[in-house]
Amino acid sequence: MSVVSDPWFYVLALPAVMLTGISKGGLGGGAAGVAVPLLALVISPRQAAAIMLPILCIMDLPAIHAYFGRWDKRQMRIIVPGGLLGIAIGTLSFRYLDDNWIRLLLGVIAIGFVASSLRKTNPAARPPSKAKGWFWSGLSGFTSFVAHAGGPPFVVYMLPQKLDKTVFVATSIIFFAICNFVKIGPYLWLGLFDWRNIATSALLAPVAIFSTYLGLWLHKYITQIVFYRIIYVLLGASGIQLLYSGLTRLA
Repeated sequence: MSVVSDPWFYVLALPAVMLTGISKGGLGGGAAGVAVPLLALVISPRQAAAIMLPILCIMDLPAIHAYFGRWDKRQMRIIVPGGLLGIAIGTLSFRYLDDNWIRLLLGVIAIGFVASSLRKTNPAARPPSKAKGWFWSGLSGFTSFVAHAGGPPFVVYMLPQKLDKTVFVATSIIFFAICNFVKIGPYLWLGLFDWRNIATSALLAPVAIFSTYLGLWLHKYITQIVFYRIIYVLLGASGIQLLYSGLTRLA
């Protein structure tokens, strides 16, 4: 089995996988959406998504073990059905989607949310909303399917509720773990997996495991205030990167 041979792929893949693992282990996946756009600079977005999916599933396992049972059960009853619906829509429309318009949509959502939040000095925590939860988790499931970039819509819904950082991370981890493992079937059906992509995923797997445990360790030393500031920074940075990536490819 051969792997991706372009050295520039690994120049981008190693930091992308590291950042994704640290984010999933310690920050609930706030920066996980940057991996596919980064890799898509040197390979096709579809191949990047296929390579990243097994890596994300590997990262999910130690994270689930570390945060098992700490998620918000009320939220899960809202966001999991919405996420699965978004995956179903992504599966049926995947062959017809333009990756760059998806990037632009995510970038606008992320940057708009951060900009709106900066205008509020100390907004009150919002209660869970079934309608908003279904909408944002559905969009998260859809964008997670097409580009593993479900973080911005998820954060837009969850962040205003000001959950405890561990509850936030645990809820994010189990939501995206369910989404990731469900996506395996549709990815197989769409023919996105081949031996080259699988071998490349396996080559990057040790980096994925190490970075996830590093994120779990870092989570213990991040205060609640710092945690949310990091989430905002990552969300804003992801939004800028997605906008830039989409606009430059459409130009």
